[in-house]
Amino acid sequence: MDIAIALFDQVTALDAVGPYEVLQRLPDAELKFVGHQKGEVRTDNGFLGLTVDYTFDELLNPEIILVPGGIGTRALIHDEVILDWIRAAHGTSKYTTSVCTGSLLLAAAGILHGLEATTHFSARQILSKYGAKPVEDRVVHQGKIITAAGVSSGIDMALELAERLTDANTAKALQLMIEYDPQPPYDAGALHKVDVAVLARVQELAALRN
Repeated sequence: MDIAIALFDQVTALDAVGPYEVLQRLPDAELKFVGHQKGEVRTDNGFLGLTVDYTFDELLNPEIILVPGGIGTRALIHDEVILDWIRAAHGTSKYTTSVCTGSLLLAAAGILHGLEATTHFSARQILSKYGAKPVEDRVVHQGKIITAAGVSSGIDMALELAERLTDANTAKALQLMIEYDPQPPYDAGALHKVDVAVLARVQELAALRN
């Protein structure tokens, strides 16, 4: 089973690597990193490099599509190479998935029109501009399309996808193998859980990354 994870400049590392850590443990799964050209791309902070092993035209019919997010998705909204690949691959895929702002590319490709979808809280308005119906859920299922909210939610999505591909016991086994047992020190992982001071600090930190 080919699982294609799209990579591009300024991708968010955990969007891709979180689901990878889950899905690469599935029996008979072959994870393939696909992009515009083979070689290294840099993540959104520029510090980490990930490697594209296949070009889009070399992997046209993967069973699973996974499109991660990152600031790099903003430019790719207008990139017909990746959008055409998403459209074509979605036509034959078993599941088409995204993490964070990766859903913006699914929407720009036209496959989320009229469907509920999720993304990072900062990008919900952009998602709606492309005909999708943004919701706050952490993971959203619409037929064979699964979208996940910001960054860390990709692990949740991958575990749910693993259950659909196999069974609940296998998904639980994968969760145990990566010891995914979140116990965060703060209850601040969603927009509605924080106050204005935290939001202001988010804006300050985001400005430093641009």
